Amino acid sequence: MNTNKSVYETPNVSNPINRYIITVLVDNEPGVLARVVGMFSGRGYNIDSLNVAEVVTNEHLSRITIVTHGTSEVVDLIRKQLMTIVPVHSVTNLENEGSPVEAEVALIYLEINESNKKEAFNVCDFYRARKIENENNTTIFEIAGTSERIDAFIKEINKLAKIEVVRSGPIAISSLERKMEEK
Repeated sequence: MNTNKSVYETPNVSNPINRYIITVLVDNEPGVLARVVGMFSGRGYNIDSLNVAEVVTNEHLSRITIVTHGTSEVVDLIRKQLMTIVPVHSVTNLENEGSPVEAEVALIYLEINESNKKEAFNVCDFYRARKIENENNTTIFEIAGTSERIDAFIKEINKLAKIEVVRSGPIAISSLERKMEEK
């Protein structure tokens, strides 16, 4: 019995499904992101998180950071398929690069009152969440770190106050030393 809820045919494989972070260096031009995302959706792959930003201004290059789940074979196939998209310069599976350094940012709006204020602020202090000053005098905190750290903070603060969350999704970079010609 196939427990996969996808409408796409997926092979039954015994290899473990893991979380992967893939970075794609692309030309910063209209339509590139749509082509990358279209490659994922057209083949039935899911994107857990997507982050895009220009990283080399004078060359108009952007880095797309994609978090996905799959087997190592599926992720290798994704990498190969992404390389066939013309404006793609490189595709890196950060799991193959050693231990990547990963970070994410979240903004959390807290509904605080006198009964939960002290405990909520203690949790924010413990997780080093920073209060954002704003003209509406609302209680908004910023937290940065690994996805797991942000998940733990959200779980703890959600016990104390009603919250609203906006997350950037993870970004990551390889922690391996670069060769001189790659810098």
